[in-house]
Amino acid sequence: MAEAGNEVSREQAQQLIEDGAQLIDTRTDHEWEVGRIAGATHLPLAELAERAGEIDKERPVVLYCRGGNRSTMATTALADAGYDAHKLSEGIVGWSEAGLQLEPEGGYVAESGEAAAILQARKRTP
Repeated sequence: MAEAGNEVSREQAQQLIEDGAQLIDTRTDHEWEVGRIAGATHLPLAELAERAGEIDKERPVVLYCRGGNRSTMATTALADAGYDAHKLSEGIVGWSEAGLQLEPEGGYVAESGEAAAILQARKRTP
């Protein structure tokens, strides 16, 4: 079992995922919609307590957010609950800056926060 806050590099995360780990995106809806790591499951931090049962406790889990704050909290909570939980170092920002692919095609890393969600919604409105 991992210790709370177990941080892994992009390379370590990729290997864990190849070996069967679950990839969980803890960001908000508007962040998820515009760009995410392929194969991730969306489980916003605010919903973690009520939805933790959706995560297979028998498999490692790699969590990420934009930069690391939300995934640190989620990793700690899951590790404390007995999950083999790992936080992706530098989050999706580091992933994207390293040139690793995001989906959907043309996906990008959104700003976090309520103001960013409002601006993103305005961009989608004709």
